[in-house]
Amino acid sequence: MADRLIGGAIPVPASLDWLKGSEAGRSWLDKLPTLFETACGQFGLTEIGHPFSGSNVSLVVPAKRGSEDVVLKLQYPDPECCHEAEALRRWNGRGAVRLLNHAPDLGALLLERCRPGQFLADDTETDHLGVLAGLLRLLTIPAGNPFTRLADESARWRNALDHDWVAAGQPCDRYLVDAALTALQDLSDCEGTKEVLLHQDLHGHNILSAGSGTWLAIDPKPLVGDPAFALSPIVRSFEFGHSKADALYRLDRLSEELELDRERARLWTIGQTMAWAFSSSYSERHFDTVRWLLAED
Repeated sequence: MADRLIGGAIPVPASLDWLKGSEAGRSWLDKLPTLFETACGQFGLTEIGHPFSGSNVSLVVPAKRGSEDVVLKLQYPDPECCHEAEALRRWNGRGAVRLLNHAPDLGALLLERCRPGQFLADDTETDHLGVLAGLLRLLTIPAGNPFTRLADESARWRNALDHDWVAAGQPCDRYLVDAALTALQDLSDCEGTKEVLLHQDLHGHNILSAGSGTWLAIDPKPLVGDPAFALSPIVRSFEFGHSKADALYRLDRLSEELELDRERARLWTIGQTMAWAFSSSYSERHFDTVRWLLAED
């Protein structure tokens, strides 16, 4: 349960409790009431609703701006959130939720509200991979500055993997770490791929229904780099089926439909999945995915 209130009325979701474990996190939580009140005033918001649960690095709250349904997002200053507003501005509502306003000094984004707002992962009637293929065609656009380059981020993953594995108590076989290091090194040696804007967390609970058969991505954690990387979060997206057959089907179908390099997509999935696994609540599922992808070797 939440144990704090914003402005005496809005509870902070328990998903942000992890921030209490660091001085920077506690400082941001202490500032949150002021940030919230300032953002509401600056954006002219009324009828503030209860925060959405599940967001781990932001406070996300429904509101009204005049007669318009909107969403206020206050971001903890985490590197993965850097340039989210600029990514949404570049997409401009094509495949992703539309950015309506931005107050960078507050870490505040004002977004359109998706209605009915059902998660793609929870829709049992829709061709999930068909939706994802369509979204990737819209989201994969040429980009450069100011976004973090995938090559730089993957170098950071390589440098951190050994430490993260040990710090987590060596929760998986060492060969999985070695395989990720090899995959990321192999990918770093391949130059010449074009650079596109990437949503590095495009899973089934980061896609919302927006009416008339439209689906929109949220929470992009943007990077710019190799288009084949775009399949990584989808291949490991266990809400679309968690088995070797399911993971390989996602890899095979999307790489073929989108004409992406299947082997590079496989290697990127191995690398990023292991890099993210040790801080995840779903570590064992991530280890499963990497084992299945390595079983092809």
